[in-house]
Amino acid sequence: MHYIDGEWVQPDAGRYDVINPATGKVIAAAPDASPTQVQTAIEAARRAFDSGPWPTAEPAERARCLRQLSSALLDASSQTFDLAQTEWGCTANERLIQVDGPAFMAGRAAELALEPAEAPMDAWGAAGTTLLRYEPVGVVAAMTPWNFPHTLNVMKVGTALAAGNTLVLKPSPLTPLAGFALARIIDEHTDIPPGVVNVVTPSGVEASRLLTLDPRVDMVSFTGSSTVGRDVMAGAATTMKRILLECGGKSASIVLPDADVSDELLERILFEGCTLHAGQACILNSRLLLPDAMHDDVVARLAELARHVVVGDPIDPAVTMGPLISREHLCRVQDFVRCATSDGATVVTGGGRPKDLTAGFYFEPTILADVTADARIAQEEVFGPVLTVLRYRDDDDAIAIANRSAYGLGGAMWGTDVERAVAIARRIRTGQISINGTIPGDAPFGGFKQSGIGREGGVMGLRSYMEPKAIGVPM
Repeated sequence: MHYIDGEWVQPDAGRYDVINPATGKVIAAAPDASPTQVQTAIEAARRAFDSGPWPTAEPAERARCLRQLSSALLDASSQTFDLAQTEWGCTANERLIQVDGPAFMAGRAAELALEPAEAPMDAWGAAGTTLLRYEPVGVVAAMTPWNFPHTLNVMKVGTALAAGNTLVLKPSPLTPLAGFALARIIDEHTDIPPGVVNVVTPSGVEASRLLTLDPRVDMVSFTGSSTVGRDVMAGAATTMKRILLECGGKSASIVLPDADVSDELLERILFEGCTLHAGQACILNSRLLLPDAMHDDVVARLAELARHVVVGDPIDPAVTMGPLISREHLCRVQDFVRCATSDGATVVTGGGRPKDLTAGFYFEPTILADVTADARIAQEEVFGPVLTVLRYRDDDDAIAIANRSAYGLGGAMWGTDVERAVAIARRIRTGQISINGTIPGDAPFGGFKQSGIGREGGVMGLRSYMEPKAIGVPM
């Protein structure tokens, strides 16, 4: 059932199957929603914002409710992990980011709720004092993808609530159960008022697009492909909604000539560039840039590591890489690899379905070499376990290749000369980049170019869900 205005509501448009990607079998029937039912959820969120207690609640009260959510998420982590294994193919080595981490995200949202909402600011030429105030933007439509559904549901809901907004959450129809699991925890274990969080799972485009078109929605927060992100942006523009878009990536991992290329480093490069959630992560460093001198050795060693990745059903604790999300997506990844080989790429290892897995939607960890920087496989987001290796001549060439992309979401640098790595990182057009595995902590997350608009995470992410207001106060 849908969760609307604090009540569990029967669907008005039937149900659709939810498939376990590891087995290809139906595990549940999710409620569908017509445009009318989506409008009902929007109206509930609008009413809760315009006349409910949440937007005007004291920051301490919002923080208390978000701490309740954090605690309840932590208590439910075992059940959530069971769901994650069957609904979206989460393996044990992904549990921190997919299951346990979101509980701490909600706790961080509680801290953000206590951020001062207004303060005097320096204003040149003002006759008095200028007070800068941040207010909640209003009704937020949060649209989340299927690859990290629980993480992104909690992140968007937590931050929007910390800012004082109400919202309608629309999970992907491939992973609707994650949204309802969160709604149940909010309903049963928190004092968040009715109508503040609403969850609907329409499968149709018309019902989903209402969240970008309805004038009662003030902001759309979307995570997903750049193609859909552009449609969301166009729909939101009709009523000039605020938008927050976190879209695709084709990030580069650059190994500098002075790097200590240990087996541990190569294992990390393989995980972060290829096998993390079977390559279904926008932040994946799916392009590996190597200097000519170390290219052949590194590729050979990576291929050997890839052949030892245990692919299979995530319920087996020995499995380190699970399935792709659907049969359709499996075909898409297969087509990418076929096109790459037609364009001259060499499949060093992988390239097809594991021979011993006849059910489910699996694809082997795949490494492609002999790829040019302008090839389709080096330019478009595959969203599968495919690592594309490219050669570079010098620092300038590496930077040029890294920037030769419509995307700019993440990236990584590896080398012993940290100052050199930082200098290169400054020249790469991307939203975040790690050096020697140091991932930015509690920092704004988002991308340049077609990787999105706006930032999530930390205080800047909180302000993305708020409107600034300047008040001139006379002396």
